[in-house]
Amino acid sequence: MSSNAPVEPRHTALDALHRSLGATMTDFAGWDMPLRYGSERDEHLAVRTKAGLFDLSHMGEITVTGPQAAALLDFALVGNIGGVKPGRARYTMICRADGGILDDLIVYRLAETTYMVVANASNAQTVLDALVERAGGFDAEVRDDRDAYALLAIQGPESPGILKSLTDADLDGLKYYAGLPGTVAGVPALIARTGYTGEDGFELFVAPADAEKLWRALTDAGSPVGLVPCGLSCRDTLRLEAGMPLYGHELSTALTPFDAGLGRVVKFEKEGDFVGREALTEAAARAESQPPRVLVGLIAEGRRVPRAGYPVVADGKVVGEVTSGAPSPTLGKPIAMAYVDAAHCAPGTSGVGVDIRGSHEPYEVVALPFYKRQK
Repeated sequence: MSSNAPVEPRHTALDALHRSLGATMTDFAGWDMPLRYGSERDEHLAVRTKAGLFDLSHMGEITVTGPQAAALLDFALVGNIGGVKPGRARYTMICRADGGILDDLIVYRLAETTYMVVANASNAQTVLDALVERAGGFDAEVRDDRDAYALLAIQGPESPGILKSLTDADLDGLKYYAGLPGTVAGVPALIARTGYTGEDGFELFVAPADAEKLWRALTDAGSPVGLVPCGLSCRDTLRLEAGMPLYGHELSTALTPFDAGLGRVVKFEKEGDFVGREALTEAAARAESQPPRVLVGLIAEGRRVPRAGYPVVADGKVVGEVTSGAPSPTLGKPIAMAYVDAAHCAPGTSGVGVDIRGSHEPYEVVALPFYKRQK
């Protein structure tokens, strides 16, 4: 007998702790996750000015090992993964044969023949299935390690100092898009520096059984300098201000990396074939001759907040579509990312608005990102 009973959401190792902190929980990609603990604006500003602590254990970790691990990833993904040095990471994408984006990924090279692929929670199973399917004929193993890791992220200008007080790992030598094994508060961890907020910060991959100990240690060390727990709501406004794409909003199977303005991640110069090469070669040529819509920033002149799917208009015609929108705590105004026709993408283009329930609200076109931290 088939059951129509709702599927129970998955819980991270920190679920009870989030509830004890009074978090508002929400279903996200099949996981019960903290949306906010108090004021999402306060959480957002804490990351911009001090530090925030996130539970990102819903992300999907997939380990690829073996003599041909690099060759498999070079075939399965659009990036040049074999060129990543051990200890470094790379932002890349996995595409369908027709060039459509299945997911955007971060790949860490942990050792000579060992890689960790980190997928978005909503796409983790899709990415796992695609890698397993594409592994045929390669001397490499694809392993689902989603249950092997909890993932904590500490983000914000105070985060290096907080983490330094808990580890003797060489954080000063850890570059952006790199990772190294270390011990944090007595907990073995992979320490990475690949944030998604526009701020400096670190991601800590640990065993689920160690997650609560590490969270409490980071909280104890960080509270005196303003660290607060942060939920997914402020993570979204932080990445929006930083102009970072979110799968399902700025990226989808309907778009190729070239349509998304991220053609740079496709490495045609790498040796051998890769899934989507032919379609992406055509997409690159098409983008040269017929520029696709361009991802731009929009800043509201009024107070109404644009949402994903709202039409962008100019001269009474639809010239684009909003992909993400929210009030910006840093700018104090509503902001949005949108794909707009090339004729209306230049910063300062006049006469551009967003159709918000029939009312054409004026917006300023700006280059992304909205916010860039001072180095």
